[in-house]
Amino acid sequence: MYQQTKEEQEEIQQKFDNLLKSCSRSDKNDKEQITKAFKFANEAHKGIRRRSGEPYIFHPLAVAIIVTNELGLGTKSVISSLLHDIVEDTDYTIEDIEHLFNKRIATIVDGLTKLSNIFDTNTSIQAENFRKLILTLSDDVRVILIKLADRLHNMRTLSSMPANKQLKIAGETMFLYAPLAHRLGLYTIKTELEDLSLKYRQPEIFKEIKSKINNSEERRNFIINKFSLPIINKLTDQGFKFNINGRSKSIFSIWQKMQTKNIPFEEVYDQFAIRIIFDTEQGENEKTKCWNIYSIITDIYIPRPDRIRDWISKPKANGYEALHATVMGPTGQWVEVQIRSKRMDEIAERGYAAHWKYKGINSQETELDNWIKKIRELLENPQSDALEFLDEFKLNLFTSEIIVFTPKGQTIQLPKRITALDFAYDVHTEIGNHAIGAKVNHKLVSLNHVLKSGDQIEIITSEKQQTQREWIDFITTAKAKHAIKSAFKEERKKNILKGQKILNEKLKELKLHPTANIYRKLFSYYNTDNKNSLYNKIGLQNIEVKSLKKILTKKSKNKLIRYWQLQSTRSSNRKLIEKGKIQKSEGINVDKKKPLIISEDFEEKTYKIAKCCNPIPGDDIIGYQSDKSTIIIHKTNCPNAIKLNSSFANKIVKAKWTTHKALSFLARIKIDGFDKMGLVNKITDVIYKDLNVNMRAINFESHDGIFEGYIDLYVHNTTDLNNMIMNLIKIKGIDSVKRIEVSE
Repeated sequence: MYQQTKEEQEEIQQKFDNLLKSCSRSDKNDKEQITKAFKFANEAHKGIRRRSGEPYIFHPLAVAIIVTNELGLGTKSVISSLLHDIVEDTDYTIEDIEHLFNKRIATIVDGLTKLSNIFDTNTSIQAENFRKLILTLSDDVRVILIKLADRLHNMRTLSSMPANKQLKIAGETMFLYAPLAHRLGLYTIKTELEDLSLKYRQPEIFKEIKSKINNSEERRNFIINKFSLPIINKLTDQGFKFNINGRSKSIFSIWQKMQTKNIPFEEVYDQFAIRIIFDTEQGENEKTKCWNIYSIITDIYIPRPDRIRDWISKPKANGYEALHATVMGPTGQWVEVQIRSKRMDEIAERGYAAHWKYKGINSQETELDNWIKKIRELLENPQSDALEFLDEFKLNLFTSEIIVFTPKGQTIQLPKRITALDFAYDVHTEIGNHAIGAKVNHKLVSLNHVLKSGDQIEIITSEKQQTQREWIDFITTAKAKHAIKSAFKEERKKNILKGQKILNEKLKELKLHPTANIYRKLFSYYNTDNKNSLYNKIGLQNIEVKSLKKILTKKSKNKLIRYWQLQSTRSSNRKLIEKGKIQKSEGINVDKKKPLIISEDFEEKTYKIAKCCNPIPGDDIIGYQSDKSTIIIHKTNCPNAIKLNSSFANKIVKAKWTTHKALSFLARIKIDGFDKMGLVNKITDVIYKDLNVNMRAINFESHDGIFEGYIDLYVHNTTDLNNMIMNLIKIKGIDSVKRIEVSE
């Protein structure tokens, strides 16, 4: 136990007095509660010191000051900040907090306590803790805001930590906290977190850029003053009430630009920005005033047309509103000008807290509200995998947004690189499930078409359409992935129940009871390794039970055969690995003596189809076991497969298909013939209507009465493809139809 010195006690009291002064919105009763929380925390942390040697109470006080000064939060948040480490570091409980204060404060402190071990060494625990963190976002955003304040103070005092801890904490900050601050509109905190993270991850680079910024300060001030003076005079003459200042870009943003553009510090032309913050009277239109100021500036300086950023008509997803323009300054240098009202500036600096303060002024929900709703939707899925949620949430933190339009002109903000199918699922799950295509800017496109900002999208649906398994390969959003996987999980459940019923009825007909011996024979014969997989295949009609009697009465020539395809114990696996009979790679056990069974079971898929040759069921295939936990399937005659076979024979495994009736594979056919009126319609009718095959792309060209066409389509196997080719060749005017290689 450490005793506080008299000087430390005086400093603690001074810090607390500063905190009370900063709580200007708190009334007498609120300040009494804050004082009570401070005394309680100070007593609870008495004798405890931080690694820096200072009394521990310095930290909760610093977090509380950040919360009120830099985030603008109220009394409950200040009290919760003072108490945020009590439960984790002392013998007091959440129940004690609730008894001494109230339930809401206890809930916030509880949320903060649960977040203390987010970055655990165990990945799955880390992901689950992260999920709990985001759960608090949808419950009470103050938990996240206080946590960010806590992280900011820890980063400000990181120098007292050992070097390895500095790197770990700085890495975590860049991985999660800075993007989270950005998403919540906390620009100032996000910028400082990025700079501090760079300071500890790349100390030499940080020092060098900081030194160059300091050395160029005199010239920068000269440019700012020379640039600003004509604008100040014009705006004053026009009767505007405003402030104008020049701000240097952050060290991290300058370094980032140097990296992305591969240029030195001296060539980063926008090292600073001019910010104009204007006052508005009640009832004045902020948007109009922004454009009026823009008009005045561009009367003085020539604008760069490609660098206008209008975030007043459509704010950013984090609530940021401003009008940005880049103009040529008097010294021959491009200068960025940011125009915003006082309200916009407060939201830009204080983010979510200020956004909430002004919420009543604008009755419409902001994109930030919509984003939190989407996160809540993810969290409401009880079957959501924690690691998958972590990936999807990271995607939503880091991804830039695009704005697209519905057919009626409504705007929707979505991540970049989104597809038409993602858009369909964003509108409604049922629209996504029944989508067959889309019209983008009135032009027909496929569901995997990547959207661009400004596109207008109409989704085309059909009640006959069912969710396709290949969709999972190109959709990007968590909502779409969850909807598709849920559809297949539900379908699999139904098939398992259906298959179980069919099998039991057949066994009853044969006067047999389902025993372990019967299942072993069925597993061995049908290349399955558990009951659900067997039932699923029967339900999908991939397995006919007509010949069940013959299979069950047939004596096995080799009693040990079942061990290669049934579940085995860990000990037997280890023995087989030691003998070299089984090759193990990140959880996949492959028997070198038996072919790998390529199943279409969505839940148990451990392979990928090689994009260089796109084999389909019926093709002769081999598997290549890469360093990852997936086996890549090639055609045996694929040039890449031949090359792999010659170079990595030890990683090549035998493979064979089971019957595929649910999963579709990409194939390409080439059609030649004589150009005749209506021929293309006849071809597509045969493919789509008669054979019910989905086409992905179609391309026909005609020259001098001869046509040549290529069609990419999804088929179940080579038999289906050959039947289709035979049907197409019967069409009058077609000379030849053949399958050709397709690579993506």
